[in-house]
Amino acid sequence: MRVILDTNVLLGALISPYGPPDIIYRAWRAGRFELVTSTEQLDELRRVSRYPKLKTILPAHRVGTMVNNMQRAIVLDVLPELPEDVEARDPNDSFLLAMVLAGDADYLVTGDRRSGLLQRGSIGRARIVIPFVFCAETL
Repeated sequence: MRVILDTNVLLGALISPYGPPDIIYRAWRAGRFELVTSTEQLDELRRVSRYPKLKTILPAHRVGTMVNNMQRAIVLDVLPELPEDVEARDPNDSFLLAMVLAGDADYLVTGDRRSGLLQRGSIGRARIVIPFVFCAETL
């Protein structure tokens, strides 16, 4: 099973130990599924973790460890353009949809209820779900 974790889920794993995002991240580390990421997402993770409100609660070494671990995932170097009939309500999420299609993912897990991804429900064969649902269905 191939899974994409939205950056907010990855950050949630660092912020809240033992919550659903952390359970998912640990399951990937234990080999329960294949994680698909991209150089664009890894750059976003580094950038967002330096925001002042996150910098105070996320030590740089923990973010660095996560980024290093994610180098062992399926890392897409170049993301294709989205097909004309696929559009993200939030343009900042376009790369996630491109990752789903390019990485042949089964799930996109996101905690962002306002971006429109969850309302979409799926893209290609991938279901778009919140962390709790992913845990309940697969782990």
